[in-house]
Amino acid sequence: MVTIKIRENGPYLVDGEFTLVDHNGNEVPITKRALCRCGGSTIKPFCDGTHSKIGFQGANAAVEKADDGSTPSGS
Repeated sequence: MVTIKIRENGPYLVDGEFTLVDHNGNEVPITKRALCRCGGSTIKPFCDGTHSKIGFQGANAAVEKADDGSTPSGS
């Protein structure tokens, strides 16, 4: 079984055996179990910690800030 944990303001952490393939169906070697969610990683699809540097906020935090009229970090 594969479990994917969504870090609050960070990457997707994948636990369990899985295969990662690109858009052409080619297998991508798994070098990390943390997948980028912020879009800023230089080693996509894997996380390199950029989310911390750019102030990435997950969807819930961003929606809460939008609802209260403030601007999410990193925007």
